[in-house]
Order: sequence, then C-alpha cells, then structure tokens
Amino acid sequence: MTNGLARASIRFRPASFAGTLIALLLGSAVITACGLLLQTGLTAKLPPARYANTPVLVAGDTTVRTTFTAGGETSEAQSTPLSERARLDATTVAAIAALPGVAAARPDSAFPLPAADGHPALTGRDFAALGIAGPADRLLEGHPPGPDEVVLDTDTAHAAHLAPGAGLTLTAPGATATYRLAGLAAAQPTGPTAWFAAPTADRLGGHPGLIDAIAVQPRPGTSTTDLAAQVRQAVGTGADVLTGDDRAAAEQPSLGLARELLYAVGGSFGAYAAMTAIFVVLSTVALATGQRAREFALLRAIGATPRQIRRTIATEAVLVAPLAAALGILPGLAFARWWFDALVSRGAIPAGIHLDIGPLPMLAAVLTCTLSALTAGFLAARRPSRLRPGQALGQAAVEPGLPGVVRTAFGLLLAAGGVTTAVLSSALDGSKAAASAQGTVICFMIAVALLGPWVARLASAALGPALRTGGAPGSLAADHTRANARRLASAITPIVLVTAFCGTLLFIQSTISHVSGENVRSGITAEHVLAPADHSPGLPPGTARRAAGVAGVDAAVGVLRTSVLYTSSKAIGTATALGVDGDPAALSKVLDLGVRQGSLADLGRTADTVALDTGLADAMDAQVGDRVPIWLGDGTTAHPTVVATYERGLGFGRALLPRAAVAAHVSAGYDSQVLVTDRPDADRAAVAAQLRALADGATVTDRAAFIAHADLMTELNAWANTVMAAVLGGFAAITAANTLVMTALDRRREVALLRLAGTTRRQVRSMMRWEALLVAATGLAIGAVISWLTLVPVTRAVAGTSPYVPPGLALPLAAGAVLLCLAATGLPTRALLRGRPAAAGGGPASRPPGPCGT
Repeated sequence: MTNGLARASIRFRPASFAGTLIALLLGSAVITACGLLLQTGLTAKLPPARYANTPVLVAGDTTVRTTFTAGGETSEAQSTPLSERARLDATTVAAIAALPGVAAARPDSAFPLPAADGHPALTGRDFAALGIAGPADRLLEGHPPGPDEVVLDTDTAHAAHLAPGAGLTLTAPGATATYRLAGLAAAQPTGPTAWFAAPTADRLGGHPGLIDAIAVQPRPGTSTTDLAAQVRQAVGTGADVLTGDDRAAAEQPSLGLARELLYAVGGSFGAYAAMTAIFVVLSTVALATGQRAREFALLRAIGATPRQIRRTIATEAVLVAPLAAALGILPGLAFARWWFDALVSRGAIPAGIHLDIGPLPMLAAVLTCTLSALTAGFLAARRPSRLRPGQALGQAAVEPGLPGVVRTAFGLLLAAGGVTTAVLSSALDGSKAAASAQGTVICFMIAVALLGPWVARLASAALGPALRTGGAPGSLAADHTRANARRLASAITPIVLVTAFCGTLLFIQSTISHVSGENVRSGITAEHVLAPADHSPGLPPGTARRAAGVAGVDAAVGVLRTSVLYTSSKAIGTATALGVDGDPAALSKVLDLGVRQGSLADLGRTADTVALDTGLADAMDAQVGDRVPIWLGDGTTAHPTVVATYERGLGFGRALLPRAAVAAHVSAGYDSQVLVTDRPDADRAAVAAQLRALADGATVTDRAAFIAHADLMTELNAWANTVMAAVLGGFAAITAANTLVMTALDRRREVALLRLAGTTRRQVRSMMRWEALLVAATGLAIGAVISWLTLVPVTRAVAGTSPYVPPGLALPLAAGAVLLCLAATGLPTRALLRGRPAAAGGGPASRPPGPCGT
C-alpha cells in the first residue's frame, strides 16, 4: 500500500515535490563539482617529458615536515608544500655514482633567461646535462661551450638567425654578459634551451653548489626497483627518489602546490558546501513534508499505522532523491570543468593536468542527497505519524507550537559554539582564522534553523508595530507572522544563509583589499617603481645598484618576493616575505612600514636578521632580539634575529630579510620590483626616463604598480573567495526563492478565505509584500550579525583591523535579498489570485460578500 501511496502522491501532486527536487538537484551539483576537484587533487599527475628516459630521478624534498609535542606525547607529523624549488647539494652526485647498480649519475639544473636580442625566453642548463632527454639529445654542430660560450638548441638559433661564432647577450639570475655561440644541440621537449660550461652555469643560476636533480641510469641487469632502493638508502630522507610519473614533479615543482590547492577547494570548501547542501535539503524536505500534515492526518484517521506513514515518506524520498541527484550530476560536471579551467588559466594548475571525472563523487552526491531526504522526511513525519487516529485531523489543522526543550537546548548550544569558535579564532594565525570562518557560520546557521520559530516570534513582535503602520494589509501581515512562527522561520532561514555566507566571504576579501591598498598608499614613499615586463621572470640583477647611481636618485631598494614557513599554534603556517636589496639605511626612504619596535636600518647588518609584521611576531611569540626558527622558500632552515617589528605587513610582506639571505633559496633570483626615491631638487620626469633606459623592457610607474604585482596566492585567494561566495550565495538564494514560493503556494486556503471575507486582491498582495519585507529585514539583520561575529576576529587576525564593509558591495547584497523576497512571494501570490475566491478555496464559485454579508 505504501508504495502505491508514494507513487500516487508524486504522480498527482508533482508541485508538492518540485521544491524538493530543485533543492536535491542543486545540492547534488555542488557536491559533484567539489568531489571532482578533490579527486583530481588526489590523482593529479603529469607524464615526465625531459626525464622520460631517466628510470630513477633524485630531487629535493618538496615539503616541510615537522612534529609537535603536547603533554610529553608526539603528535602526528604535519607537512606543507614549498613555494620555491628545493635543491640538492652537488656533492650528492658523487655518492650516487659510486653505487654498484649505477651506470651514470648526471646533475641537472635550470634557470630562466628572459627574452632579448631577437631570441625567446630560454632555460639555462649545465652542458653536462646534455643527453638526459634521450639518445637524440646531443650536440649536432660545433663544440662544447667554454667559459664565455653558449650552446643553443637548433630551433632557437634558426629562429633568431644565429650561427656558431655569433655573439648574444643573455641575462641570468647571476649576471648579464655577452657569449659566443659555440654550437647547436637538438631541440628540447621542454622548449628553448641554452647550455653553459659547468662553472658558468653554477655561477649564472644563482645557487652555487646546488643542483635541481640527478638523473640516474642503471647498469645492465639492474632493475628500476633495485636501483631506486639503492639510491634511496644512499640519500636518506633528505631527498625524494622518484620513478614513473612521479618524476614529473621535478619538472613541474608547482604540481605539489596545485594538488594542495585542489585539496583546499575540493576538500575544505567541498565539506562546507556539502554541509550547506545537506542543511538546505533537510530544511526543504522537512518543509514539504510538514505542508502535507493534513494529508498524513487523513491517512491516520482512516486507519494507517505510523509505520505505514513513515514508509510512505521513505518511499517518496527513494523515488525522488536519486532521480533529482542524478539530474544534478551534469550541472556539477559543467561547474567543475569551468572552475578547473579557470584555475589552469590563472596559472595555479599546470596545463598538463586534466580533470579526473570518476564515478565516486557522483555516487557520493546521490547517496548524500538520498540520505538527507530520508532523514528530513523521517524527522518531519514524527508528529503526524504519532497522532491518534481520532484526533489526527483536528490536531493537523492547528499550527505547531514553539520548539520543544531538546530542540531549543541544542539550538542554544550551537549558538554558544559559534560564539566560542569566533572567540577562539581571534587567537589563531591569519590563514587559520580565515579557514575557521565557515565553521563558525555553519554553527550559527544550524542554531538559527533550530531556534527559527523563536526567532520568527521575536521578529514579528519587534517589527509588528512597524507593519501596522501600513494599514489593514500591514495589520494582517503582523497578525499572520505572529500566529505562524514556524512558517515564517522556514522563509527567514534561507535569507540568513545567503547573507551570512556572502557577507563573510566577500567582506573578508574587501577588508584585505582595503587594508592592503591603504598600507601601500601610506607605506610607499618612493616616487618610482620599476617592475618587470609582462612574462618576464623579474628585473636583471644589479638593477637596484645601477638605479642608485642615476643622477637625481636619492635611494633605490630592490625587493624579491618569496615566502617563509613557520610554526604557530601547533601547525605550520606560510607568510609572504620580501628579500631587500641595497643599503638597509635607505629602506626608510622608500618604505614607511610603521615600525613599532627596533629599526629597519639594522636589517642586513648581518645575513641572519629579519623584520616581522606585528601579527606574525605575535603568532610566533617573538620579540626584538629573539631568534626565530623559520624555513626559507626552498625548505632550508634558518634562525635569524628579529631586528624590528612593523604594522604595515599586509600588501608588502609579513617578513623582511636581506636579499643575500634568500636569493639562493628562490626558484629564480630576480628582483620583483625596485623602489626609487628622488632627491628634493631632482626632475622627476628626467629621472623616470633614465630609469627606463637603465632597465630595458621594464616599466617605470608609481606606487600603484607595487600592489598590482601581488603574489599569485593572494590573487587566487581573492578570486576563490568570490567564486565561493557566488556558489554558496547563489545556492542559498535559489533555495530561499524555492522556500518562499513553496510557503506562498501552501497558503491557497488562507488566501481564498481572505478573499471570501471581503479582502481585495490588492490588499492580499500588499499583505504578502509586507510579510516579504519582514522576512527580508529579519534575515538580513540576523545574517549581518552572524557575519559580523564571524568577521571581527578573522579580520583582526588577518589584517589587524575591524571588517571593512564597502557600501557598493553591501547595498546591492541587501537590495538583492529584498527583491528576492518580494519576487518569490509576489509571483506565486498573483497565481493564487487568478481564480474567483470560492474556486480558489475549493468550494462553489461565488463573489466576495458585501459589508453586511449580502
């Protein structure tokens, strides 16, 4: 019987299930998209190109690992990928070459050479590495390079119209010089390449005594497995021994960061998105089930057992949920594809990685949505299934009261948990505080859902007097909202969801952008900023020194962008950093970072010094004069002495180090910018012209260029927050509209009764508009409070300030919520008013009674 009832309900009352289907479809799409990105992060790999003919490859460890102790017990080790290429000591080559199974061990290194003199951008290498790419990788013409010579691949030489004996000027991280073309080599799978003699390549690369990788060839009869085991034993834990597709990680150091990003997007954000989807599905299915209370009461009155009613609801969920979730898979695939391609186009993911479309995320989406629908249906069916048959119809006609003690207690507990989480996040480092924001919002959202009728009752009491100023329609709206708190709560909750999620994500980013801009505008006192040309790895070495010698220049300081890793709150954190080139005493002439303690003039007096942003210093519990343990960008440990703390770290760098301390620990030792200040009597235009001639191809502009060249991760975080806000906000907005439409259509009898009592169509529409405004105002107010409670500790941890809420962002968000409520309530109301009053109520057609009942 139950299966027949479920099929009949779906067949003859499809409108009742339309809202549920939409919620399940959207939830499935979001879960599918995030699951696909997470799966891609777990399986992301690239086929080796340059090392395809190298069975075993040794490369630097691409992660930093550490363990923390608490109460005398060692916790699980934590690891974080490095932002710069990790390298090996060159002496490792000899140790590997001496192994019994090794036929050859070739060192390999690479460094970028900017385009110039008609040739494209090149990759510089040691000539000893020629042959690593395979037998065809050999010298075709000429002889090996000497100290002042270079070998080019044939494609590059022919395109630049160069032949052996020609001269060309090349800029490398170590120096700029003119070289004679000694010969031509085979074209490389990795692109245009220049080979130098070993001592020259070691000097030009900027990492003396270090190499990128070691290509190991086995002796006859030695398998790859045995060779890898021998090499692994020889190098220990200080290096990675790679075989198979793992060798591509040495060619693409960004692969590890790409995996981490996909974990964050698909995992962390996916978890919150899945929780939101479950929350939305639960509330929508519960609303749809609750609206059928009369139907279930009738079944109880004619003898249906509680078990049969629960089975009917379960059957409906099994019939609707898998189908709706399956329909959401295609939109989820499209969204995952768009998101993944956008990450690739922004350089966050190497182009060779492809989206992994597997069945597991799709099955997880279908299973999650189905279980959510079942759970929501069972919870909503508890009341009608427990009614006594003789009292079922009477009790179903009565609006349920306020939540019980258990539900209220859980709601208050979660609200307290949200406040506690917000308070605790204020003690975390900036990135961890930002990551905790969504958890805080989730706690508050569940609390609002559980306490919804109480919230609606308080809102109607607070805003009721204002509604009554709207005449009879306003009074009707005030009376209705007071008497139907549960219905009002189901409409308010999605608006709170939209406001809280969008407000939190968007205003975190607006605060960071605002503070960064203010810091740059206040902190850069230089008149000129030299920035590299597009697609250039950076400014030529020595640019700051040469700029300081230009007539009219008072001071010139070069900055090299990198990052450092540190430990805080028993976790590994990452902080942006600047390597400062030039006289430390001149730093205050180009930058005003708001020094709080110490002096930036002491930076660089010795190589092991550092200046810290106050937020980072607090996170590391460091004072001026302390030695702080950090890892440089390539994983090298350092213990510099803190010489100063400053306030304006956001927009610049949270740590300042001497350039000499970090240049050998970055992937390419090119300056990111050079800051130049003029003498008081200098001609600014003339100085700018000389600077342009000095750094050929570089741009010379004002302080705005500094923030325009922010690091990739900052730009990605800003874009990711915007996308997350759009996804969660859009999902919540559609859910809000869906809920409001369902709530409005459920009032068919009420609207018909009002019409029979003499209320005009205009008055009904006005009443519904007043109710929609109350829903919007309450949802916006509560959502704003949740956002503010979440944002205050996060923005203080990240930016050291209160949230910045730009009116140009807040007003459209509020206006959108109001328009959403008005449209989602007004359109179904017009549909309900199309027929004549009695027809709408289910009785015989009649006109509305007059004042005296005639």
